[in-house]
Amino acid sequence: MNIKIIGTGSYIPTKSVSNTDFGDHVFLNEDGTPFGYPNEVVIKKFKGITGIENRRYADDNYNASDLAFFAAEKAIENANIDKETLDYIIFAHNFGDVKIGTNQTDILPSLATRVKNKLAIKNPKCVAYDILFGCPGWIEGVLQANAFLKSGMAKRVLVIGAETLSRVVDDHDRDSMIYSDGAGASVLELSTDESGLLAYESATFASDEANFLFFGKSYNPDLDPDIKYIKMYGRKIYEFALSNVPCAMKSCLDKSGIGIEEVKKILIHQANEKMDEAIIERFYKLYDKTPPKDIMPMSIHDLGNSSVATVPTLFDLILQGKIENHEINKGDVIIFASVGAGMNINAFVYRY
Repeated sequence: MNIKIIGTGSYIPTKSVSNTDFGDHVFLNEDGTPFGYPNEVVIKKFKGITGIENRRYADDNYNASDLAFFAAEKAIENANIDKETLDYIIFAHNFGDVKIGTNQTDILPSLATRVKNKLAIKNPKCVAYDILFGCPGWIEGVLQANAFLKSGMAKRVLVIGAETLSRVVDDHDRDSMIYSDGAGASVLELSTDESGLLAYESATFASDEANFLFFGKSYNPDLDPDIKYIKMYGRKIYEFALSNVPCAMKSCLDKSGIGIEEVKKILIHQANEKMDEAIIERFYKLYDKTPPKDIMPMSIHDLGNSSVATVPTLFDLILQGKIENHEINKGDVIIFASVGAGMNINAFVYRY
C-alpha cells in the first residue's frame, strides 16, 4: 500500500513586502564595505535572478508555531477527520519561534508540542516532535510519515512546514530580500487505491557542502558580532543544486517505474526562479527531453522563499485553484523535490 495526502492547508501572512521597500536599506559587502552602485541596481539584479517581487512577513504578534497552527487547522478540516485520531505531528522548521525584535530561538517546548496544544488534542499517544532538515524539512517529514504508516506505527500523521525567516535576516545583506514567512500542512494516511507516494530519495551531503548555509555575523561591522543571522554562499548552493537535484529526481522517478512523459507537475522548493528553472531543464535533459510548458508552478514571485513552507504551501494553493494556469487532477503524477541547508536533498514521486 502507498501513503496518501488526504488533507492540506496553508497560511499566507497578510503583510506583503515589495522589493521597493528595500530601497532605503544600507546593503554592504561581506567585508563591510558599501556597494559601488545604488539600491535600485541591487533590486533590479535581484529580481532578475530570483524572480521575487514581493514576499510575506508574519504579523508581529505571530510566531512560527502560530502560522503552523493556522495551516494545521485547515489541513485537518480539509481532511475531514477527528484530530484525536492523529498518531504523530511532525513539525519541520529551522529556527523555532523567534519573537519580533529578537533573533533568539525558542524551541522549548518543541513547536510540534505547541501546535498540539493549540489544536487542543487530548490524546497523549499523539506524539509531537520537530525535525531540522533545512528547506527540504517538510518533504523529509512526509518520508518519516511514510515509514510510520507503512510499519503500522501510525494510521494518521500530520506533517507541517513553517518558518519566520524574516526574524533572522541581516538587513545589511542583500540576500535578506529572498526570505519570507509562511506555513503549510498535510494530513497523511494509508491509501486504499492506486494513489499516493510511489518512490523517494533523500540524502545529506556534509563533506565540503555542510556549511553552504550557516549562522553568521552581520555585514555591518558596527553591530554585535555575537548576534547571528542566516547566511549563505549563493553561488556554491546554485552549483551544488544543479549538479545533484536533477540526478536525485531522476533516480526517484526511475525507481517509481513511471515514465517522464507521465509527469504532470513538478513542485520544487521555491528558492530562486533561475535556479529552479535550470534544475528542471537539466532534469529533462537527463532523459533527452525538453520540459513541457507549465510543468513547474511558481509561487516565489509573490511569496518569497519561506524555506520548509514553500512546497506544502504551493501544493495547497494549487489544489485551491489559487495558482493561475495550474491544476492537479485525479491520477496526475507529481514530483516533489527540495534542496537546502545541510546540504540536504530529497524528492518523492506521488500519484494524486
